[in-house]
Amino acid sequence: MTHLLAPAPSYCRRFGVAVLLVALADFFFYGQPAGITWFLFGIALAAAVAALNPLSLASNDRWLWIRPAALLCALLPLVENVSPLSVSVALAAMAVFALSLAGRLRSSVARIARQLLAFVIAAPFRFVGDFLRWRKAARRHGRRRIRLAAIAVWAMPLGLGLVFLALFGAANPVIEYWFSLIDLFALLNLIQLPRLIFWLAVLAGVWAFLRPRLPRFLRRLPRPARPVRAEPAVPARTAIEDVLFGKAAILRALVVFNLLFAMQTGLDATYLWGRAALPDGLTYAAYAHRGAYPLIVTALLAAGFVLAALRPGSETSGDPLIRRLVYAWVAQNIILVISSMMRLDLYIGIYALTYLRIAAFVWMGLVAAGLALIIARIALGKSSEWLLSANLLTLSATLYACCYVNFAALIANYNVDHSYEMTGQGVPLDTQYLRSLGPGALPALDRFLAHQANAPATDEPCRRDLAIAHAGNEAAYRAEQKNWRAWSFRDWRLIRTLDKRGPLVVPQPSQPSVPGR
Repeated sequence: MTHLLAPAPSYCRRFGVAVLLVALADFFFYGQPAGITWFLFGIALAAAVAALNPLSLASNDRWLWIRPAALLCALLPLVENVSPLSVSVALAAMAVFALSLAGRLRSSVARIARQLLAFVIAAPFRFVGDFLRWRKAARRHGRRRIRLAAIAVWAMPLGLGLVFLALFGAANPVIEYWFSLIDLFALLNLIQLPRLIFWLAVLAGVWAFLRPRLPRFLRRLPRPARPVRAEPAVPARTAIEDVLFGKAAILRALVVFNLLFAMQTGLDATYLWGRAALPDGLTYAAYAHRGAYPLIVTALLAAGFVLAALRPGSETSGDPLIRRLVYAWVAQNIILVISSMMRLDLYIGIYALTYLRIAAFVWMGLVAAGLALIIARIALGKSSEWLLSANLLTLSATLYACCYVNFAALIANYNVDHSYEMTGQGVPLDTQYLRSLGPGALPALDRFLAHQANAPATDEPCRRDLAIAHAGNEAAYRAEQKNWRAWSFRDWRLIRTLDKRGPLVVPQPSQPSVPGR
């Protein structure tokens, strides 16, 4: 009889915890601003995952304290600021935490990345699949007995609890007053279609963490042992392979590529670094903008060629001359990426800073790091999996560090400080774009308005309109921050900065002079 009832408690317990988490998510998120509640919900979800996995309670597990400590570090960006990047980092860490407690996590970084991809693909459908699987198990083991057993488990606690609650209501006028405040029709009005969709989405999301599994079609199946056959000492290759991808072809390709890249590096050194005079009709901004992104594509193609030409254990990877040429070529590619960053910096100095240009800077830095790791892999004789793991760690560390950077304030401060209105050079400040950056741009706009207070009177209408819109945005932001759910460490610092500045004064329109007065 015991084995017939075994499937029900596991699913029912997890479903009960999932329902509690859905209720908590409704209280934290639905119709509320994003803030510290994301961190609090992550802590609650992590506690639920740990409580439902027996491996988390093993006292002899050497990872007992490392897992929660690593998860806490991944959740800390949510305290700094809630953004798509910080939420993505937290979700990835939560998936690793859940898979680790379930004993399904691989040891290699590259394999963990594949598991995370499989987890993300399967997460939206995990609850539906488990529900159908539970229905099949219930039908197989006697659906009525399992259902009655699940109901009977809660019948006595809920029934007797209602009796006690009714007695307390009769004996305590405060509880009776609470009962009088309950409006069942008002509660029914809360059940709306958008809210139901929100509940189902949260239920499907938390269920994937409470019962972490990977899809079967993405699991690596053990390969059957193949019979060992005698192979010739030197495998035969076709003439086309020898000509196009042989050692001689790769050697000549590396010589040609090094010469071409040396020419490009020499041109950058002359015009970009040496500031030599450009041909007529060509500006430094055009020179910088045209070359920044194509050179990154060139570096990526070069990296792909190096990985294909110097596979571990291949004939070309052991040739000293080819290795030196590869080192020289990859070093030139790194210089090329640095040159692309300088081009982009030159372009930004003329046309201001945006989110996409910051993303381009980060991407170029990752490409340069990837090229350096290629050299390390060749020099140390590491495998392709080591290279992939090293690049994933570099990417993860970069994204984690970006969670603590206030890019909105960075863009706003740079654009204000380098605008035409502030320096007399460059382009006029795009105040519409600055306002779209959100509250992080408020201090920079304050400095801009203070500087523009001494501007010519012809600019007074535009300045007044900007000040009115700025004051409205600040008032809305302050009103939102009165809700405790919206708190974050970055917003707390911003509110303190705005409080130190004092109330914002909106310039009044000047009165026209009346003749005779």
